[in-house]
Amino acid sequence: MSNIKLYELKKLQTHFPAATIKDSKTAADFIRQFYGDDLEVFESFFVLMLNKANKTIGYAKISQGGIAGTVVDVRIVMKYAVESLATGIIVAHNHPSGNLKPSDGDKQITYKLKSACLIMDVPLLDHVILTADGYTSFADEGLL
Repeated sequence: MSNIKLYELKKLQTHFPAATIKDSKTAADFIRQFYGDDLEVFESFFVLMLNKANKTIGYAKISQGGIAGTVVDVRIVMKYAVESLATGIIVAHNHPSGNLKPSDGDKQITYKLKSACLIMDVPLLDHVILTADGYTSFADEGLL
């Protein structure tokens, strides 16, 4: 007999600091707090889940890589979006190099995420690239 897992949908209480995301700067500033001292050390990818009023309802670290990249699994991003009942998500990652220009890989994963989000009816609102000195927003740059 094989073991099966019980999955259930419930809200877990946390000390998550809720905020209203009004624009890309608000999103970048809010997400920046997840990085701590490692913003310039290695690449990490996060998803921020929002409700209909653009209030934060959760976040998750999707991956942590090396100094030049990290792997993002679209299914894991969507798992968190669906599980949290988000009505929109913002994804973000950092560039330890300080380069704010999106790479071809950044554009490809954004396209894959946007496609998955469309199927699940959870809009991808933005993809933010953070550096120690600034940020780039795919939404602001017309790349979504």
